[in-house]
Amino acid sequence: MLTVYGNRTSGNCYKLQLLLDQLDRPYAWVDVDSANSETQTEAFLARNANGKVPLLELDDGRRLAESNAIACFLAEGTWMWPGDAWERAQTLQWLFFEQYSHEPYIAVARFIERFLPAHHARHADLPRLVTGGKKALAVMESHLAGRSFFVGERYGVADIALYAYTHCAREGGFDLSSYPAVNAWLDRVAAQPGHTSMRQHA
Repeated sequence: MLTVYGNRTSGNCYKLQLLLDQLDRPYAWVDVDSANSETQTEAFLARNANGKVPLLELDDGRRLAESNAIACFLAEGTWMWPGDAWERAQTLQWLFFEQYSHEPYIAVARFIERFLPAHHARHADLPRLVTGGKKALAVMESHLAGRSFFVGERYGVADIALYAYTHCAREGGFDLSSYPAVNAWLDRVAAQPGHTSMRQHA
């Protein structure tokens, strides 16, 4: 049995929920409340010294951190992972884009808007975050124009990685009405067999 340590409200953790559900693989989920510093306890840091979720633990005790690395590992040998070397490289390209150019803006804006009080100093960061998020959405819009999915016209890991925070971007103050190709893609992802919604509560 695979064990995932995660936070239900996190898009990075949702990637693994969605991937495992669609692969129909059994797993145990251990809720970790990172907002209340449960990732900083001695017990959790012994599992992941970086003090972050998600974290995958195998039956033999091996552990793997970082959402997109875990997704690649879980997808290996399945229909979710391309057999072609060029398409694998393209998948990795989008996973790196998601973590470097997408998540730091869209996910962080969502966190501030949804989880921090209105008077919190980090609200001052929102204009910069929205600008960066819009740039990422524009890149996605351009790529998806005339395409159904991100890589090889087949649903896969790249789509899951980008869907996780894009589908809840409105919670971060992003108006998606200007991105018709992104919206159509969101609908296609949600219509995939085995799709499950983000479980916002344990």
